[in-house]
Amino acid sequence: MSATETQPPSAAGTGPRKLEGRVALVTGGTRGIGAAICHSLAAQGATVAAGYSSDKESAEGHLDAIEKTGATGSIHQGNVGECEDCERVVREVIDQHGRLDILVNNAGITNDKPVLKMSADDWEKVVNVNLSGAFFMSKPALQHMIERGSGRIVNISSVIGQTGNIGQANYAAAKSGMFGLTMTMAREAAQALAKAEKLHDDGLNVTVNAVAPGFIATDMLEGVPDKVLESVKKQIPFARLGRPDEVARVVHFLCADASSYITGQVWAVNGGMDM
Repeated sequence: MSATETQPPSAAGTGPRKLEGRVALVTGGTRGIGAAICHSLAAQGATVAAGYSSDKESAEGHLDAIEKTGATGSIHQGNVGECEDCERVVREVIDQHGRLDILVNNAGITNDKPVLKMSADDWEKVVNVNLSGAFFMSKPALQHMIERGSGRIVNISSVIGQTGNIGQANYAAAKSGMFGLTMTMAREAAQALAKAEKLHDDGLNVTVNAVAPGFIATDMLEGVPDKVLESVKKQIPFARLGRPDEVARVVHFLCADASSYITGQVWAVNGGMDM
């Protein structure tokens, strides 16, 4: 084993920003919470690769907005529900930027129906994108991170995975499944680092955590009637919807070098909704 393999990885950079020199891939990264995460990571110095499934024009506009801030970015089209596509995107990012330090599994869809009216197809589409997609993206990213001895994976789950919700059995199951996926990958990453003699007291480590947003003001809620939203707000101690940047702030905290002792955890951002 070479000297570089037995030493802890170097810090991200010497500048004042927490993620200087890091490369981050954010799935579903061109709108809503994903776009806010991209901007937050870029503001901390990271090069941001934003994944998207469709609407290339909108994705290009998002990239332009990132680059106008002086940050470096790229966009990558793919389907997180397809294993081969996920592997391709991870390779694409590493080939283009030379490394992958951060993966944020944010892509998600909904298809709401009561269980008695939900078809097998309704179930499989949501679970495949929201849960299987996180696994498909994480596997090649985790391998790369363990080889390098450092990395961050953040899975964007939901308060619905903690509480359930009428009409969202598929979404709730997928988001709840992310908790088990997160904790298992966190344990396996630490075990793999130890086996490779890359687990150091002062190392950056490979951490895997989940963030569980509550009801956030994004386009996913645009079709929800005002009366229903008012009812939701009454369940939240702060009596308002969250903002995408409030979720993004927690993500960039977990991605920082100084967060190397935090792994396998679920961070709620829900205004106290689950208290």
